[in-house]
Amino acid sequence: MRLPATFALLLLSPFALDAVAAAPSKAEMAAFASRTLEGNCDPKAPGMAVLLARGDEVLYRGACGRASLELDVPLSPDQVFRIGSVTKQFAAAAVLKLAEDGKLSLSDPLTRFVPSYPGGDKVTLEMLLNHTSGIRSYTDMDSVIAGGGIMKDLTTAQLIDTFKGEKPDFAPGEGWYYSNSGYVLVGAVIEAASGQPWHAYLDEAFFKPLGMAHTGYGNAAEAVIPGHVDGYTRDGERWAQAKYLSMTQPHAAGALVSTVDDLHRWNRALHEGKVLKDASYRAMVTPVGKAAEHDYGFGIFTGTLRGEPQLQHGGGIFGFSAYLLYLPGSDTSVAVLYNADSGRPGMLGTGRIANLLAAQAIGKPYPEKKAIEVDADTLREYEGVYRIDQDAARVLRVKDGRLTSQRTGGQAYPLIPVAKDVFLFDEGFSRMVFERDADGTIKAMRFFPEDEGEGEVVPRSDEPLPS
Repeated sequence: MRLPATFALLLLSPFALDAVAAAPSKAEMAAFASRTLEGNCDPKAPGMAVLLARGDEVLYRGACGRASLELDVPLSPDQVFRIGSVTKQFAAAAVLKLAEDGKLSLSDPLTRFVPSYPGGDKVTLEMLLNHTSGIRSYTDMDSVIAGGGIMKDLTTAQLIDTFKGEKPDFAPGEGWYYSNSGYVLVGAVIEAASGQPWHAYLDEAFFKPLGMAHTGYGNAAEAVIPGHVDGYTRDGERWAQAKYLSMTQPHAAGALVSTVDDLHRWNRALHEGKVLKDASYRAMVTPVGKAAEHDYGFGIFTGTLRGEPQLQHGGGIFGFSAYLLYLPGSDTSVAVLYNADSGRPGMLGTGRIANLLAAQAIGKPYPEKKAIEVDADTLREYEGVYRIDQDAARVLRVKDGRLTSQRTGGQAYPLIPVAKDVFLFDEGFSRMVFERDADGTIKAMRFFPEDEGEGEVVPRSDEPLPS
């Protein structure tokens, strides 16, 4: 596998892991994955298809839940799901491929390909790829989402017209904001440079050569998609069909469908040098400028998982959630596809399932959320305001016999005591470790988001607990 140069010097934090075990065998990993899937899936509700692999070896491939609630059809790992924004890495790779073929340059202005775009002479293709263009995301516009505009079939030009008159969020290159509009324009660039619809170019350049027979444009209005599952959402206490969305509108920002097997093929091909030349691949996975502050390359987030370099992207779209993860050091791939946009595991949950499986596969499992006994007086010792900065704090208080954490502007999350002065969040993998002074008084809390890194030390202030 190719290890991006930016990851070469990453060090494992001593705070991140309790233990590093040998990587489990295929049988052990399959048993763990099966238990994980069953523990996070209602067999009578929408469910997940999951694939976990080490290199070419598939360690686990399975599914749970229902492909159709109306017909009571069980999910299979062979079935096709919408993948939402996981689409973006395919679109980004297409632009890089066109650059390799001399059809464009990442420094080209947008106006070379979309001549009438306002201010497009200052926006480069690189800015579109890494979300530093400042172009407002049309999915943030009430006129499109709440107004029902998302249901209309539009051409590429018509879709661009819905947002091209919007005031930019910032000057090109001066900030970072995740923009679906930017990737619609990426699709327009692919069309102008290749002379084909954006999805037709992807099919010709990637899907057919790589044998990704079940990956492509998700517009079922054009043709029936064999094996495509239904998508669902929560309506109070019951499941409902997902809100209708014209698949012309997610465009190159999110209109592809795929299977877990095809996503594994893509991971193998992309990260093993079968899609792009080395220089193009390095650019794709190396965040620069303002995008580096948000760990975003081109259609891929970078970061760490249990101290290991990680490349990933999630996707959420009406009725579906998706997550594709790759660990370069161990050549580990995880694909999780869910045919709902809410409920359990939900959009965030697909990433957490993927992280849980990947951590186990590399022998660095997350700590078990097994609570120890802590008496009420001891729990109250942790209560207080922990000041992050002038505008934000974490308020810790005991509610219904449990310590909870609430960041300014957020909701209160229950914490699980797993060791003396160590708590895990009930949701996700984040950890809190409390620090005491010489006389045993709690003076600060060290917070590890998703149990990564060295943690952020947050001092305890003298502020009273808010009412």
